[in-house]
Parts: sequence; C-alpha cells; structure tokens
Amino acid sequence: MPRVHAFTDDALRDLDAVGLVAALHAGEVSAPEVVDAAIARTEAVDPELGAVAWRAWERARAEARDLRGGFFAGVPTFVKDNVDVAGMPTLQGTDAYVGGPVARDGDFARMYLATGLVALGKTRLSEYGFNAAVEHPRLGPVRNPWDPARTAGASSAGSAALVAAGAVPIAHANDGGGSIRIPAAVNGLVGLKPTRGRLAQDAMLRGQPVRIVSDGVVTRSVRDTAALLREAEKVYRPLRLPPVGDITRPGRQRLRVAVHTEGAGRSADAATAEATWRTATLLEELGHHVEEVPAPVPDSFPDDFLLYWATLAGVLVAGGRRNHGRTFDRSRLDPLTTGLARHAARSAHRIPGAIARLRRSTALAERFHERWDVALTPTLGSATPPIGHLSPEPGYEQVMERLMDWVVFTPWQNATGAPAVSLPLATTPDGLPLGMMLAAAPGREALLLELSYELEQAHPFPTLA
Repeated sequence: MPRVHAFTDDALRDLDAVGLVAALHAGEVSAPEVVDAAIARTEAVDPELGAVAWRAWERARAEARDLRGGFFAGVPTFVKDNVDVAGMPTLQGTDAYVGGPVARDGDFARMYLATGLVALGKTRLSEYGFNAAVEHPRLGPVRNPWDPARTAGASSAGSAALVAAGAVPIAHANDGGGSIRIPAAVNGLVGLKPTRGRLAQDAMLRGQPVRIVSDGVVTRSVRDTAALLREAEKVYRPLRLPPVGDITRPGRQRLRVAVHTEGAGRSADAATAEATWRTATLLEELGHHVEEVPAPVPDSFPDDFLLYWATLAGVLVAGGRRNHGRTFDRSRLDPLTTGLARHAARSAHRIPGAIARLRRSTALAERFHERWDVALTPTLGSATPPIGHLSPEPGYEQVMERLMDWVVFTPWQNATGAPAVSLPLATTPDGLPLGMMLAAAPGREALLLELSYELEQAHPFPTLA
C-alpha cells in the first residue's frame, strides 16, 4: 500500500505545532525556514493528494519575516476554503462560479490568525461541504495519504490530508455533519468539534435556523488541539460557556462511559463495532465505568437531519446568482448538491417540523449526559471507502444511501451543539486509521481533552512520520 508523506529532516521535522513553537522560541529554527519547509512539503505531496484550493506562498513568506505575534507565531497552517480570508477567494469546493479575492477576514479567520498562525493558503472541500468525500466531477478527489486509492473524507479533507502527510502540523476544519471528525478519523488525526458557539464564526453560519456548524482544527496531537482552544479563548470568549482553560494533562476523575455502536436505524459493521469494544476495554482498564446503552437518538433524527441539510442546499442553489454574481452557473453544480435541493423542494411542508425536532435534540443530549459523562461510538460506520464509492456522479439516490450507511454517528452532535472528538485509537486489518469518537455535554471540552490525553498516553497515535 503506497503512502504519501513529506516528513523529513528539515525545519519542520516531525514536530507538532506546540513542539514547533518550542523550537522557534529556542532559536533552533526560524519562521522563514519553517514556512519555506511547509511550502516545499506541500508542493511535494499535493500533486498526489489534490488538497490545496489556493496557494498564498509569497504572502506567507512575507508574514514569516514580520510576524504578528501570538502563541503560534510562525507556525504554518491552511484555512478551509469555506471561510473568508482577506486577499484570497472563497470558492466553497465548487467551480460553479468564479470567485475573486475577498476584502477582509471573516470572523473565524480573524480569531484563528490572531493566534499567530501563518496561513499558506486554502484547502479543498466537497462542494459546499455536503459530501463526506471530496470527489468533485471536474476538480477531482482529495486522496488519503495513508492510501491514495481511498478518500480523505470530507468536507475538511484537504486540511486533514495535509496535516496527516506532514505538510503542516495544524489546519482549520469545520463540521456541519462530521466534517472535522470524519477526515480526522480516516487520516489518523485528532479532530474535536467544539460546542456550538465556542469559537468565532462567520455570519453566514451564525444565521442558520439550527446552528449545526462548528469551526475547529485537525491536528496530530491532543496538545495541539488543546492549545488552539486555549489561545482562541484569549481572542474570543463566549460568556455563556464555561472556559476551556489550559488543559495539558489527563484528568483524575473516573468517568461514566456509555457505549453504543448503533444509531437511529443503522449500525457500525462488525469489524468497526469490534474495534469500538477494544477501545471500551481500554477505558475500563484505565478505571472508567463502561456500559453499553442505547443511543439517545430519536428514530426521526436521520430523516430530519437530512431534510435540514437538503434545505441548506436548496437555499444555496436558489441564491447562487445573488451570492456569487453573474458567473454562477447552476448546471455546473454536482449531482449531490442539486439532488439535496430537489429533496428539500419535494418535502418543503415537513421542514418546520424537522427544525423543531432538531432544536429539541439539545435537551435530549443534556438529559443523557446527566447520567453519562461521555459517550463512546465509532466515528464512522465502517472503514475508509475507496475513491469512487462516494462519488456524486452516479446520482443522488446512490450516493445518499452510501452516505447514510457510513455517516451514522457524527450528525447527532451537530444538532445538539455538544462537543465530540475523534481520536485515532484503532486501525483496520490493512493498517488504515479507524477513528473512535467521544462525546460529552455542551461546554465540556475540557473533560474531553483530559480523557483524550489519557488515551493518547495509553495508546500512542500512529502517524506517517
């Protein structure tokens, strides 16, 4: 199985972001050296991975010579191409319109880059983030560095592929149905979807009837994710949530862990369920109380979430010319986007009820977590599929059925607003990463980070380095 990575003995070495900060502070490397190394690594792997949407090399080199400050000053990163970064276009994973550079940073990019991170450019996503794999009919797929014949997940696939391959240690991702956790799971990364409202968010996402999208990062270590949340909190502090603070080690509290390998009407395959129970056994060995319990997910949830997802697609398709200008060409949208829009139009009478039920899911999750500190599930229903399995080209019905089988567990936290993290705690028989997901009550990222540190120490994460 060929693997694609760029780890080598340059300024980046195999350091995570926190390790790179230490090397920069010690004078072992300079910011210009680090940025040049990241650019060279990206150019080495991207012809195979197809992960980069927009290159901003000279801008990044200029910033490396005149750093803005912040804990991560000099650490290279990428931003997913569905948030605004001044001077770069926002292309949303599609070629249905021609995008020009935007005038100013969106709210998320302003917060993210205030931590000192240096943006090298933007990463590819599935069209508008709807598919769980980046397999655009004309722009091509984003491939998995562990096995380029397989998908890198979605919609934050470009970011995850570059982090896993060693091009950068940390990259932006966001998650409206699993799109931080899914690519983390299939690329062997840490992917934490924060609580709704934890991090600053662009206006378009803040205005949704159910705010299913959360921004975050994908990383190769728990401490990088923890450090990003800590530093972001210095820039943007949501007063309605308890602070995350500086989480640097495992917690001492032994937790009540609920395990389920079935969602609403669908379940993980046998191999994935078995891997989940191996993780449950590890938690028991660490002293946590583990028990199999039914998922708190109503039978109506999959259809309600799909209809809401389709409604967002319908709004984007109907408003394409207004949002993107005269260059917008609806005929160039992929079949999944247009199929979702048709589903919304056919089911318009059911949309208010679906939204109402999705809003009530937060209370269901809060009641569940009154008894259980953490829920353990697999991140996905099965192992990473090959390129082509989730292609939208064969048509909406086929790809949607396959998506529903694979993306069984992650959408629940998008509806409830609760935090959840995918950790690379398992592998498939052929050595591919298989993510395990831990979820907690809204506002309890600190608890998830403490548990993630403990599991990382007990079961070190594999990397391509």
